[in-house]
Amino acid sequence: MDKMWSGRFSESSASLLDDFNASIMFDRRLYREDIEGSQAHAAMLHAQGILSTDELDAIHKGLSQVMSEIEAGDFEWKISDEDLHMGIEKRLTAIIGEVGGKLHTARSRNDQVAVDFRRYVVRKNREIAQLIKSLMEVVVDIASKHTETLIPGMTHLQHAQPTNFGFHMLAYASMFKRDIERFEESRKRINISPLGCAALAGTPHNIDRQMTADALGFDSVSINCLDTVSDRDFALEILFNISTMMMHISRLSEEIILWSSYEFGFVELSDAYSTGSSIMPQKKNPDVPELLRGKTGRVNGNLISLLTVMKGLPLAYNKDTQEDKEGVFDSIDTAELSLEILREALKTMTVKPENMESACQKGHLTATDLADYLVEHCGVPFRETHFISGKAVARAEIMGIDVSAMSFDELKKIDDRIKEDVMPFLALRNSMNARNSEGGTSTKRTLEQVELFKNYIKGLSI
Repeated sequence: MDKMWSGRFSESSASLLDDFNASIMFDRRLYREDIEGSQAHAAMLHAQGILSTDELDAIHKGLSQVMSEIEAGDFEWKISDEDLHMGIEKRLTAIIGEVGGKLHTARSRNDQVAVDFRRYVVRKNREIAQLIKSLMEVVVDIASKHTETLIPGMTHLQHAQPTNFGFHMLAYASMFKRDIERFEESRKRINISPLGCAALAGTPHNIDRQMTADALGFDSVSINCLDTVSDRDFALEILFNISTMMMHISRLSEEIILWSSYEFGFVELSDAYSTGSSIMPQKKNPDVPELLRGKTGRVNGNLISLLTVMKGLPLAYNKDTQEDKEGVFDSIDTAELSLEILREALKTMTVKPENMESACQKGHLTATDLADYLVEHCGVPFRETHFISGKAVARAEIMGIDVSAMSFDELKKIDDRIKEDVMPFLALRNSMNARNSEGGTSTKRTLEQVELFKNYIKGLSI
């Protein structure tokens, strides 16, 4: 069968061109959006007097049959059809005859693919946000159980100040909250109907764009048809949102990898989400977080790829934009699987509080507390107290102990302004709970944050 656009051509397409030009083997996942878009378009054409009632009924029944064939696996996808739009329209025409050819009135593949792809992105936007919410629930649950579990807070991957593990996990909950907000805010910008823009300049037919927008769940119709058919901001936006989310996942994965090593020993991944070595029988490898860390580069590549495709395109539609879908599909698939497996790996992970607290006894985590004590209780300027506390650390290093383990007599030798009431300030748990400012690591503030996140999750309507 000749291609639907072949009237102007005197030669058939080369088979090599068919292979190079076709998108049907990957864009066919948009079949539901395509058929629903066609049904809405046909209903609008009927309402505008362009299709008769009989023609509308035939088109709807034919499209329903095509949908059933696809979902039953009976539909034949052919490279020669180029894309799913042509494949579905050809099959529709084979079922109902020449009436099928009327469906494309007042429509171009340019606005048709934009409708399909936008609706797919809008749907996946919500589904990914729901998966992030599910992951957040697990993260917040872990945090709620460890608001008193001491863990070394670090900067530069060096021991800095004592915190609690719940507080640490809520830092990731904060990242995931921002991710959900990004997906929610994106929906406001991307849920706009391109249908009715036709090739680039609109159509002379008397159509009702708002009717199709309402039928397909769009919030509004696009303003400028020239922009609309070549716009892929919606695809770039979900790619960016996924890349940012995966960056957060990668950061958590990096810490899980470190924490599960023998050097840290803070957590242990379950056997169900770990792998072994082909040669070393003792190994238990953190493959899940390692793969999550690696897949972040993959989704970043998809974002950069589409940005590069779009950067030099003149208006309006160009075939370059066919390169938009595979990267988006891949990033969405990667995001969904990553969120699901991270959630399960965290749910089944064992936390080891005793090892975390033991690690807090190294690295002089309460050195800042000594400086703060001298400021608050002795009236010494902070820059001077910083120097005094540094001398205490140097002395503790010589003695082979942590600052928190130094005796009052040793501290007194460093500066005679230090009084015996300094000792509680050097205790690790006191230090953690002293950081009681809003958003701080004290158990009290961490419990407040837990409740804030629980209420946020409960109030989500995604």
